[in-house]
Amino acid sequence: MKNRSELREIIMRVIYQINLLEESKLDYDINSLIKEQIEVENDFVNESINGILKNKKELVSLANKYLKDWTMDRLNKVDQAILLLAIYELIYTDTPSIVSINEAVELSKKYSDEAVTKMINGVLDKIYHDEEK
Repeated sequence: MKNRSELREIIMRVIYQINLLEESKLDYDINSLIKEQIEVENDFVNESINGILKNKKELVSLANKYLKDWTMDRLNKVDQAILLLAIYELIYTDTPSIVSINEAVELSKKYSDEAVTKMINGVLDKIYHDEEK
């Protein structure tokens, strides 16, 4: 059984794949992409991925509102996936905000550079303070 951090990494990878496939205008099956990443059905993974896709326009809009001198489409696909997951968790789930932000920062440390990690942390912190009220 995978822990939540490992599951978030799986979610990030699936969202990354979907971002690439959509940009290339290729068809995909969400369930197949999930099954490639995780053998056992997992509600947290399924609900998160489907929730992110369902609310993607709003999540991107929110990210763009708080990205200073950047927009989501200028970020690489991995950083987009990390932000989408974290913003989704902040806005739509009961996950404690500090957990969502810390998990996103840890993913960013693993997959990005220090500048992007600071930017992601700053964006999520602003969303936490402004949007959750």
